[in-house]
Amino acid sequence: MRCADALVELLEKNGVKFIFGHPGEQILPFYDALRTSKVRHVLMRHEQGAAHAADGYARSSGSMGVCLATAGPGALNLTMGVATAYKDSVPMLVITGDVPRKLRGKNVFQDIDTCRVLEPLTLKTFDAKNPEEAVKGLKTAIKMFENGLTGPIHLNLPKDVLEESVNVSSFEELVNEDIKLSIKLQNEKTMDKYISKAIKSIENSQRPLILAGAGVIWADAVSDLRNFAEKNKIPVATTYPGRGALPEDHLLCLGMLGTRGTEASNFAGKNCDVLLALGCRLSERTLHGIGKTKIIHVNTDDDVLRGDLKIHGNVSEFLKAVHDFEIQDTGEWISRIMEHSNEYDIQTDQDDVPLKPQRAIKEIINASEDAIMVNDAGTHTTWVTLLKKVKEPGTLLFSGGFGPMGYGVPAAVGAAFANPDKNVVVVVGDGGFQMTLQELATISQHNLKVVICIVNNSSLGIIKQWQKLHYDGLYEVELENPDFLEIARAYRMDSERVDSPGEAFNAVKRGFNEMPYLIEVIVDTEEGIPLPKVIK
Repeated sequence: MRCADALVELLEKNGVKFIFGHPGEQILPFYDALRTSKVRHVLMRHEQGAAHAADGYARSSGSMGVCLATAGPGALNLTMGVATAYKDSVPMLVITGDVPRKLRGKNVFQDIDTCRVLEPLTLKTFDAKNPEEAVKGLKTAIKMFENGLTGPIHLNLPKDVLEESVNVSSFEELVNEDIKLSIKLQNEKTMDKYISKAIKSIENSQRPLILAGAGVIWADAVSDLRNFAEKNKIPVATTYPGRGALPEDHLLCLGMLGTRGTEASNFAGKNCDVLLALGCRLSERTLHGIGKTKIIHVNTDDDVLRGDLKIHGNVSEFLKAVHDFEIQDTGEWISRIMEHSNEYDIQTDQDDVPLKPQRAIKEIINASEDAIMVNDAGTHTTWVTLLKKVKEPGTLLFSGGFGPMGYGVPAAVGAAFANPDKNVVVVVGDGGFQMTLQELATISQHNLKVVICIVNNSSLGIIKQWQKLHYDGLYEVELENPDFLEIARAYRMDSERVDSPGEAFNAVKRGFNEMPYLIEVIVDTEEGIPLPKVIK
């Protein structure tokens, strides 16, 4: 079997339904194999868009995303999206073509050391030097994801490797063999000792708090978390990527913790005596909401473990293991927490014209109901963060760890393919939209159920606000924008422009009947965002 065919067959056997990519000369054998496969390729208009689409697919489905590019410029165009997935620990398979082996390192056309570029942005990079290494690398990557590791894994494939044959029986042997991975989770005996210590800490706690990160979602442990919290009456705070691990309208959910955390979450984080941190990184933004407390930290990535009890393991397995214990009554602790709000005090009923962005975004959220919301980076990001209630995992997509402008539109492509029965709403600024607007072509071509809301303040709003606060004047932050409605029409997409209170809600509702649809929302150019308060 040709190596390219073997790789595509392996992806198909492991449940891959979509690959987001852009073809090029050095990856053509792989595309030829895809041509007759059940795996569906989605042609993106830029490789950055392919990586963001794979990211959006993964976050909204809970399954591995796959992106594909050719050598040189194609591979390097992926880096923004790969870095985004890496910072947020999103499981993504990154496949790149390369020049034939005999030409590598000779500075020929499109020859560059792609593996060295992507190595710091991935969990692991496999540089296939023959067909057997290619197949084994892909199998290992799949095994790593199955074992609970999250983040991008890179497979680099020289064109001649893809064209060579691999023995079918050897291929089957490679598929079925038990590959020893570099996943050194704590062994069962050591794990039992740590579980005992964790149980003792929780039993002795008077003010316990669970901090749920995205690892809870990737481990398919959402129901385990809910059962654990409800049984033991332990309040739950979340990181940004972990939002929805417990519905934010649940009585035990305090909302997000940290620099943008709710008053209730940050009070609990500052005053708890045991913090059970599950599947999160404890980033500097999260640590702003945590006081001097005993931390039990569970994660499959031992590089991020910190605190008093570091457990290198799967969140789901941990929660199943710590079910048998007697916890102290938490009623008084919860009552103290509930004296603090788990919602943000944001006024959204202004009737002003120009339209206030927070009013507009509240209308968009209210109109979106059960849609998946994709949040790009910019001034609007804060308003969505503060005003959106997340009730299910994977229904609010945003890169909290990297925050690239231009994420929203291509990520919506991935979310739409992952969830064909759901509507997808993108909230994006006029600056971020112009970074990846070419993906309107992909949305239009596939007639995706996407509504794009461009919040237009004619500027790079947050940078403008920082300049006003800390510098002597504005510089290169005010935008002379094109006619966004004409751009939408050029991509055969219906659109409209709104600029007054009440109009955004109705526009989104109309958009759901005409998808794909683009709405330009003109807002107050001088309205800034509330900056994070220093938590004492």
